[in-house]
Amino acid sequence: MITIKNASKAYGKQAKVLDDINLSIDPGEFVSIVGQSGAGKTTLVKILIGEERVDSGQVIAGDWDITKISRREIPYLRRQIGVIFQDFKLLPKKTLAENVAFALEVSGGTPAKINKIVPSVMKIVGLDDKKGRYPNEVSGGEKQRAAIARALVHQPKILLADEPTGNLDAINANEIIDLLLRINKFGTTVILVTHNKEIVNYLNRRVVTMEHGRIISDQEKGKYLL
Repeated sequence: MITIKNASKAYGKQAKVLDDINLSIDPGEFVSIVGQSGAGKTTLVKILIGEERVDSGQVIAGDWDITKISRREIPYLRRQIGVIFQDFKLLPKKTLAENVAFALEVSGGTPAKINKIVPSVMKIVGLDDKKGRYPNEVSGGEKQRAAIARALVHQPKILLADEPTGNLDAINANEIIDLLLRINKFGTTVILVTHNKEIVNYLNRRVVTMEHGRIISDQEKGKYLL
């Protein structure tokens, strides 16, 4: 599903942010990528969604060679890789359902398709009774659920969650992780980038640890080492 070979990236003359990264993730895996600030996690996320390019090496995601991807192809890549961010990135003047629908509208989805998919994904994330609420009318956990619903509208093969619980309390954080586990059971590959030691240890899934731009540990059923 994802193959990264000898990938390196630097900004200007500073030390490499990614230094000869090699990583393979199989379809249907749930993988946590952990590391302190500056370890290279965010850069790796940006490369996987085509926002940044490696200086050397190769990055394959599904059928895409991201090393060679053109700017006009990036929107199509991002339909196969759903992304969830720490700060939700919801449009404040749209309801939760309208935020989810917007992801389909900008990609040319028909009204019939939108009317079918939006209620379905809102139900999956447990927000079918909050569709008409605006982001400022719901909790942080509900905002993140809406963001997850938005990421699911294209039925992505990969779901990339970048610190999705960073702005949430423990109860809401656990609910979001349980939701990601349910989505993973549907067959979606989930990549969780996190600082949260308790969540990583609770998952007891594969853990990839980064430090100074390198992978220093890759455990099949691991714990948070740092």
